[in-house]
Amino acid sequence: MNCFNKKLRRTSPMHGSSKNELVPSKPPRVNGWSWPPQAFQVVGWVVYSYLGIVSFGIYIPLLPPPWNHVVYSVTGIAFVLHFLTNIAAVTIDPADGSVRAKQSYSNPMPFFDRMKQPHVIKDLHCYLCDVKVGPKVKHCGVCNKCVEDFDHHCKWLNTCVGGRNYWYFFVALCSATLCVFMLVVVILFICIQHYLDPGSLRTAPQFHDMLGNGTWLVFLPLAPIKTSSAGLLILAFVTAILSITCLLLLGHLLGFHFYLFFKGISTYDYVKMQRQKETRKSDSGNPKDVKIHNKTLQCQDNSIDVPANLKSRLSESICTELENFRKSENSFHYGTENPRELNTSNNKMPENEETHSGVVTSAHRVPGVQDPLGSAVMTPDDT
Repeated sequence: MNCFNKKLRRTSPMHGSSKNELVPSKPPRVNGWSWPPQAFQVVGWVVYSYLGIVSFGIYIPLLPPPWNHVVYSVTGIAFVLHFLTNIAAVTIDPADGSVRAKQSYSNPMPFFDRMKQPHVIKDLHCYLCDVKVGPKVKHCGVCNKCVEDFDHHCKWLNTCVGGRNYWYFFVALCSATLCVFMLVVVILFICIQHYLDPGSLRTAPQFHDMLGNGTWLVFLPLAPIKTSSAGLLILAFVTAILSITCLLLLGHLLGFHFYLFFKGISTYDYVKMQRQKETRKSDSGNPKDVKIHNKTLQCQDNSIDVPANLKSRLSESICTELENFRKSENSFHYGTENPRELNTSNNKMPENEETHSGVVTSAHRVPGVQDPLGSAVMTPDDT
């Protein structure tokens, strides 16, 4: 390992390596209808359409009265409510009022230069949107705009969920969970009755002229289509698997938002708290890692001659690199010096001055370290 490789010693971003040059400028998204749509958004509408057709066209009409009328009413209200609230949550622009007042959605946003500003929003001012914002505003990187009372960016809606559309999102979530739950109950009831009492499912007038129980009708009562018993059960099995999967996902998400209500926080606040917990755990560290870190610091504080007992505990390559690093700090050439000249200069220096010089240069002449984000040159104290 060469610690003085040219690429490793670079303390400023090379041409074309800045993060800002790699991210193209793009205009902010107006709402969930902005192009391009998310894959989850398309999948959500396809599943919604499929479950609606299967529910009202195949299985609910097979229920005996008066249960079919009850299920028609409850499931129909839930489906319509979900459709309306989903449309509202997608259509409403969740951006902050100052951003909506600018009406500059057609213009590309400026680049965020971390060399000039450490954060997108600082002192209640967004340097990308160039507006004053409130204390609960966050700049969404996907929508590329500041969102008022930011909760999260929803891929199923293809837009951010904030203060202006959160309750539409929550009602849509509740109604979708109710729809899928009702469909699972209906399919389970029909599968059980198909084996126990199939006559209870053939109460529609169109079944009176049919002999035997091997033929079934779907899309009653408007457009009855004949199908076999096996086809009806296979479709019921596929629909049940899909419905149960959706119910687990929706139920988990709904329970999570009830938990957020109980805590009085948003999804973004929850994510920040989890990151802070992980940071505290990593800072506390494993006792073994802390012991190794202390040994490394001890090796750095020693003179060029590393003690034998420390070398036995640390790897030979690490101590060798530390020795080379301390030798290089005595000059300004950073790895280009002549070894003979270096040995001659070290031999001429008194032992006490050599030790003192090694400590001073390691404290004041450590080369700058490049910020991973390409924003600034840092020293080890900054990190």
